[in-house]
Amino acid sequence: MPGMSKALTILGIETSCDETAAAVLRLQDGCAELISDVIRTQLEEHAPYLGVVPEIAARAHAELADLTVKTAMHEAGLSYADLDGVAATSGPGLIGGVLVGMMTGKAIAQAAGKPFIAVNHLEGHALSPRLGNDCPFPYLLLLVSGGHCQFLEVRGLGEYRRLGSTIDDAVGEAFDKTAKTLGLGFPGGPAVERLAEGGNAEAFDLPRPLLNRPGLDMSFAGLKTAVARAAEDAPQTEDRLRDLCASFQKAVTDVLAVKAGRALEAFEPGEGQEKRFVVAGGVAANKAIRAALEHVAAEVGARLIAPPLRHCTDNAAMIALAGAERLAAGLVSGEAGDLGTGARPRWPLDEAAAKASPVYETGRRGAKA
Repeated sequence: MPGMSKALTILGIETSCDETAAAVLRLQDGCAELISDVIRTQLEEHAPYLGVVPEIAARAHAELADLTVKTAMHEAGLSYADLDGVAATSGPGLIGGVLVGMMTGKAIAQAAGKPFIAVNHLEGHALSPRLGNDCPFPYLLLLVSGGHCQFLEVRGLGEYRRLGSTIDDAVGEAFDKTAKTLGLGFPGGPAVERLAEGGNAEAFDLPRPLLNRPGLDMSFAGLKTAVARAAEDAPQTEDRLRDLCASFQKAVTDVLAVKAGRALEAFEPGEGQEKRFVVAGGVAANKAIRAALEHVAAEVGARLIAPPLRHCTDNAAMIALAGAERLAAGLVSGEAGDLGTGARPRWPLDEAAAKASPVYETGRRGAKA
């Protein structure tokens, strides 16, 4: 943080879904230096089921966590005594995986006599653009991933106000289920995007749910169902698949772009402040969606900021950063930190807004298979 003289070196651990990740990051004077960054995927384990199976994910995390942390520490050239703290995702997510990462982090912290920092996975995504960009607070955030889709005002560390969210499927979930319906394999999002590049986005008249409803809430379940019905109407030729993927991606993009435009018009960063629009989460890697959001931002004079592609999907670098910023700001309790914190399958950034919502959509990261 500004004015901070001592550098903080943090080990971050991420195990909330189907990536086992560990990273070491150093934070000084508000600048983050990523020293090591290891991500081990579980694609082979889940591919036969066309989605993430929680029990398989938890078992894989248990097998990979120690080795992943050891690799990250080796690449950083540090011992545990060199750390100032250990951060781990403590929710939301698949509870079995979250428990593996938390217990690994707590064990290391306790053995090394370092504070443990419990990190909200969503806060990790919210802060991830600060890894490789000049991205001071405040900013408008669109968090789009396999389990989450929401607009938030980010006023500062720990200061989040939710403006709108999906009332059913998240965007990444809709991509994955569409891919499964069309027989495109797993992971589904990249497969749909690849086919969409060569398709006609106007070939299918697909719905844009809630597009004209006031506010920033979104819905993608009906769009996913419309794709399934269109796929049943005729044989799935290569050209037809490309057109259907392109039409689906265009419908999602239109909804996100319109809602983002409304959010940006309403967002007031403060007098003399630049209007910054951050998009984070796995879907932020989609080139068509990112280009559309960049156009919307430019129309209102805002600057679009996104994490590096490697840090759009789940990773430990963002968890280490969130842990370092929390430790620097004194948001951990006592010398031992958050050792008493339990794993949370649901953990909204704006808990009051989430509880007031008709659908308590704070951690929709169940099995996709």
